[in-house]
Amino acid sequence: MGAQLRVYRRRIRGVSATKKITKAMEMIAASRIVKAQRQVAASTPYADELTRAVTAVATGSNTKHPLTTEAEHPARAAVLLVTSDRGLAGGYSSNAIRTADRLTQRLRGEGKEVDTYVVGRKGVAYYAFRDRAVAESWTGFSDSPQYGHAKAVAAPMIESLLTDTAAGGVDELHIVFTEFVSMMTQTPVDRRLLPLSLDNGADGAADGEGAERRKGEALPLFEFEPSAEGVLDALLPRYVESRIYNALLQAAASEHAARRRAMKSATDNAEDLIKSLTRLANAARQADITQEISEIVGGASALADASAGSD
Repeated sequence: MGAQLRVYRRRIRGVSATKKITKAMEMIAASRIVKAQRQVAASTPYADELTRAVTAVATGSNTKHPLTTEAEHPARAAVLLVTSDRGLAGGYSSNAIRTADRLTQRLRGEGKEVDTYVVGRKGVAYYAFRDRAVAESWTGFSDSPQYGHAKAVAAPMIESLLTDTAAGGVDELHIVFTEFVSMMTQTPVDRRLLPLSLDNGADGAADGEGAERRKGEALPLFEFEPSAEGVLDALLPRYVESRIYNALLQAAASEHAARRRAMKSATDNAEDLIKSLTRLANAARQADITQEISEIVGGASALADASAGSD
């Protein structure tokens, strides 16, 4: 067996082993997408209705609450970036990071300082490699977030929003995550969570068909006990937590979909490479066989000529 044939067969074995791994990861990601989609579908109505309720409370009272009142001259903003903990998901994390960079540049162009909060090891590694400051980061739950994770992420940002900017607080809260549109489409988006925009109500924060359906719908009237401010104090933290939780779930579903697509592409490429290497190995094997036959025929002819010469 020729040396070239051994090289081809060794490469075929290596690519076949890689193909088994990528195929397994594709199947795992495909199975997890279904669960992630169900969680997104279950959390979105709650987040939308809570947003609508907060908007109704804010518009139905004259209370100037710090979480719904626009600052006259906003000086600082917080940006929450949601990325993945693991790689092998194509451009999922890099697309979200680029969206966050564009948002940061826009906010700085408006004269605002930006505090960055990051979810996911990919985002943390990106900012650490470039020596960029991160106010706080969280890792270890990007592919399977729970509500407790959303509460942990929301707590320091709500506290920062309630703190005066002179003491290091912020005037605005933005979030960057990857919205799950379909199995083939996941779109990185940036949205402002706070102060809550009251001109478009819940529709400005809600997603999907529910927002379209409620456009133009009148908000209900409420009586507040003990006060509108007390109601807002209780509702708005829940609003932030629910919105962040929904964003984490959407990002998790997008991550699984992106990883499934990337692993399917890797598996298909491995199959094509195996076919190409198999053809090259067959050609090398045929060349070795042809050479051996030629050597045998040549040896037989030489023996025949030697025998004829001796006679």
